[in-house]
Amino acid sequence: MMKKMLTSALILVLTSILAFAPLAASADGHACTNDVWNKVMSRGKIVVGVKADYKPWGYRDTSGDIIGMEIDMAKDVAMKMGVDLDLVAVQSSNRMQFLEQGKIDLMIATMSDRKDRREIVGIVGPNYYTSGTNIMSPKALGLTDWEDLRGKPVCGKQGAFYNQIVEERYGAEIIAFTGNAEAKQALRDKKCIAWVYDDSSIGSDLSSGEWEEFEMPLNSEDDNPWALAVPSKERDCVFGRFMSGMQYQWHQDGTLIELEKKWGIKPTRYLADYQERLGDWLAD
Repeated sequence: MMKKMLTSALILVLTSILAFAPLAASADGHACTNDVWNKVMSRGKIVVGVKADYKPWGYRDTSGDIIGMEIDMAKDVAMKMGVDLDLVAVQSSNRMQFLEQGKIDLMIATMSDRKDRREIVGIVGPNYYTSGTNIMSPKALGLTDWEDLRGKPVCGKQGAFYNQIVEERYGAEIIAFTGNAEAKQALRDKKCIAWVYDDSSIGSDLSSGEWEEFEMPLNSEDDNPWALAVPSKERDCVFGRFMSGMQYQWHQDGTLIELEKKWGIKPTRYLADYQERLGDWLAD
């Protein structure tokens, strides 16, 4: 409680300073009005867009509440800001629009960091997570290496960039389907030895309890970092800087690694390496 009170007091001081200080300039030369930040602080609540259908990063429990790793991150943001939290379920198709239309103040929703998205929303670094290419395969097969796919039929989704990579790099014989449901059914029907796809999606399937005889046995490759976002006009202003600091802290103090463990997510080398890079070089 004392920590939250001190944090709230510091935020209040910062907000007061901003109210009377000259408008700073963002990196693109526009004045920082900090409208969203000031709105959140004045009403005492932050609205965060999260996934509600992507277990274990964001999903609904039996009572209908949204829970998951990214929800815990949103809770930490609200606690550090000293405000209440309001969660809004978003989808990949509308999450950026919700942010720029003001329906949410912050977005933490399994979004990959891409150049075209940086032109729409305020993505701030460092990236808090990453996903890569992996496979889901029957435990009974005991696959342990990407080379185990050579010359074997592997199910995939039409248009996925990793199909060609796995074919050329490891000699797998890709059988592409129009959708993931068809590809996964083909895996169940033993028309292929594995399904190649994004490891976060595979992890979501494995945590659903509907794939108990399957596993994700390989080391993920070709990382695709994830990004949270503030409104584009606040990227280089107080809100963006604050969220950048939150992500650095999560990496440095091991918060993200602990959340992986809490939610049963397969440990990622990305988080371990990042924490090591940010470690105190003088620490014992």
